[in-house]
Parts: sequence; C-alpha cells; structure tokens
Amino acid sequence: MMRQSIASLTEKISFRIGLLIVIALVILAVSVLWISRSEPAADDQLADLLRQAGVVQLDFGPVQDPAQVALGQSLFFDKELSGNRDTSCATCHHPLLWTGDGLALSLGTGGDGLGPTRVKGDGRAFVPRNAPEVFNRGAPEWRTMFWDGRIIAQDDQTLLTPAGIMPLTQINNVTAAQAMFPPTSADEMRGHPGDIDVFGEPNELARIDGDDVEAIWAGLMTRLLAIPDYQPLFQAAFPDKSLDDLTFHDAAKAIGAFEIAAFTFTDSPWDQYLAGDMSALSDEAKQGAILFYGNAGCVRCHSGNLMTDQQYHNIGVPHIGPGKDEAGVDNGRFLETENPADQFAFRTPPLRNVALTGPWLHNGAYDSLETVVRHHLDAANSLLAYDMSHLAPELQITCRGDAAMQEAILETLDPLMLAPTPLTDAEVGQLLAFLHALTAPSATSLAHTLPDSVPSGLPVRD
Repeated sequence: MMRQSIASLTEKISFRIGLLIVIALVILAVSVLWISRSEPAADDQLADLLRQAGVVQLDFGPVQDPAQVALGQSLFFDKELSGNRDTSCATCHHPLLWTGDGLALSLGTGGDGLGPTRVKGDGRAFVPRNAPEVFNRGAPEWRTMFWDGRIIAQDDQTLLTPAGIMPLTQINNVTAAQAMFPPTSADEMRGHPGDIDVFGEPNELARIDGDDVEAIWAGLMTRLLAIPDYQPLFQAAFPDKSLDDLTFHDAAKAIGAFEIAAFTFTDSPWDQYLAGDMSALSDEAKQGAILFYGNAGCVRCHSGNLMTDQQYHNIGVPHIGPGKDEAGVDNGRFLETENPADQFAFRTPPLRNVALTGPWLHNGAYDSLETVVRHHLDAANSLLAYDMSHLAPELQITCRGDAAMQEAILETLDPLMLAPTPLTDAEVGQLLAFLHALTAPSATSLAHTLPDSVPSGLPVRD
C-alpha cells in the first residue's frame, strides 16, 4: 500500500509538473506570437505614414573632388579668412562640437577660446543667431541656406544671394554659396574699421565698405594666394584656372566640398531603417516615428527626406540677442521679404543628428531637446512662461520677455502652432527616442576631420 501511494503521488506530481510546463510553453508561444505580430504592425503603420509623407531614403549627393576637399579643409580651419586673423569657419562650426559651437549665440571675431568657454571680446556683440549645424549639406534637395533664407536655389539654375544672382556655373551649390558670406560679416569674421589683427597690423578687410562684397572677396584672395603653400592647393583643386583667374567663389567651392565630404553621414538608425533594416529602430523609436509622422504633426514642417520643408515659420521662440535692426529686434524672414506675415519666422531646421547640436532653435533659446519638443506642443504658453535662467548672464540681459514683445511674436504665430498638441509624458519620451535615432554613430566623434596645421601657420586647435 505504501509503495502504491508513493507511486500515485509521484504520478500526480509528474502530471502537475508536466501541466505547468505545457502552460509555460503556451504562454511563451502566445508572447512570441504577440511580439511577432506587434512589431510588423508598427512597421506597417509607419510604412503607410511614410508613403503618405513621400519620405524615402535620402540622396546624400555626389562624391566630392578630393583635391577640392583638401583645399577646403585648410580654408575651413584657417583664421586667415577673418580680418583680424582670429576666427575661422570652424570657430562657429567646429567638429568637436558637432559642427556647431555649443553656444546659444555665437561669438565672432574678437572672441577668445572655443565653444562654451569662448568669451566675448571688448566692445563686441553677440552674433544675432545660433550657428547651425552643417550635416548632410551635399543632398541635392537642399535649396536654401541661412535661418532667414538669404540664399535660395531658383528653378532657372541660379542662386539668389545677398550679393545678387549667382549662376550655378559660377558657384556650384547652395553650400558653397553660403560659405562666401560669413567672411564679409563685420561681427562674424571681417571685423570693424580700426581693428588690429593678431600680429598687431591694421585689418585691411575691415576698411572696405561692408556692402562691397566683391572687394572683400578680392582682398581675401590676395591674402590667400600670397601664402606660398596655398598656391599648389588651389592649382590642384582648379587645374583649369591660372592663379590670376581664381576668385573667392573657387575658395567657397572648396569649403563646401570639404563640409559635404567631412560631415555627410548615412549610418543613423533612421537612415538604416529607411534603407530596409527593420531592426535598426527600437520599438520606442518606432512609436515615436509614428507620432512624428502622425498625431503629433511634426511632419507638417519637418517634412520630406531632409526633415525640413525649407520654409519659414513663427513658432513663438522667445526673443534673445542683439537683434538685426536698430531697435534690437530680429524679425527673421521679414528682413528678406518685408512681408508682415513673415515677422519672427525662421527656416525649419533639419533634424539629422539633432540630439548633438544644442542649444536649439534660431537663437539657442533652449538647452534641452525635451524642452524644445514641449515648446512645440504649446508654443504660446511656452513663450509666456519662458525661463531664461539657463542662459549666460550676458545673454539674459538681451532677453526680451516684455509683454509688448511677446504680443508682437504671438501676433504672427504660425497657425500650425495655435492649438496645443496633447501628448502624454510617455509619448514625449517616444518622440525623443525617435529624435535620438536620427544620430549617426559616425557623427559622434569628428576629431579626425581636424588638420594638424594650415598653410597660414595660424593656430588650428583653439
């Protein structure tokens, strides 16, 4: 009897263990089935939204001429391009700062140091706008440059620029055209009359009328071609031209070629996803993308393959900085069009590598990407409740938070921003996960793009 009882008990235990194993296997199978069904559902939903938005893999543009890239690298880092020989293109678009400068508003000629530690020179003003990143500017879809669209590619194969119409036979793309103008700006690179350069010599470029950009460009070429080591670089980059025939347009083409070659990245999780790798995005990032292209409405402005409509919107950004007119106001696109509806409107920024490129917006008003997202969800109230405590003291005193300025900004607030967008904290987190998925791993470390030296012999790494 005892043996039968033990055998019976053993059978019951074995049966129950077997039943538990079966139940566990069923639960596991159901879980796997649920996961396998839920992931394609997200992918299918996102694919449908991308079809509706016309989004496909970005054309990153053609490979650049290596000789022009080599010349452009030297020019990009050479302070010889500034009147006082103290500022280069890289000062405000530095690779170690992800092609920006880490400042809300840049500090141009006369400043000292690099990035967030840079200090303003005596008697100098902040550059009125944030230094934009220069990622992926070789994409043929780019038609505009600058926050206010001062450069526009037109349908007749010409570029509209601050210096007038430039045919593409003279300057080959909007990136090269953009490179021509910071050296003509008194606050950014050229300097002011009476300035003395780093060698104690008079700044001859600052004596030229600021509107005479042709004379400024000619003066820059005189400087560059007087440096023996630049001559073979220019000859290799433009073998069909004699040194006497070279112009600053050619220098700008080389700078653009370097920017495109050095700062074009195709390996972000988002770009890999668009290329067909469905596993490149996390589930949270996929949900964020569905929000971005769906209920959150981000795609209304951050549209197309560049993630910008290249249009101009007043999104209620707090007014910071010295402004662009005599009243100390930056009216954005209005300064180009004189259309009252364009007051405080600025070009929609692209978003690849956006998590790297703070502070954000046209004047660096926010130093948190989450705060930028939340501003877009309720722009009017965000403007009215703006907290400037994170700004440097010198910038805080330029913040125009008075009722009259806020009312002026809200008067032309883009209709897309009028109604608050209700999102939960979890949904904001999903959006942020998607924005972080726009970061290319190869863009996170760019020290290799710095040259050891430049032909002028001026310092490169400060």
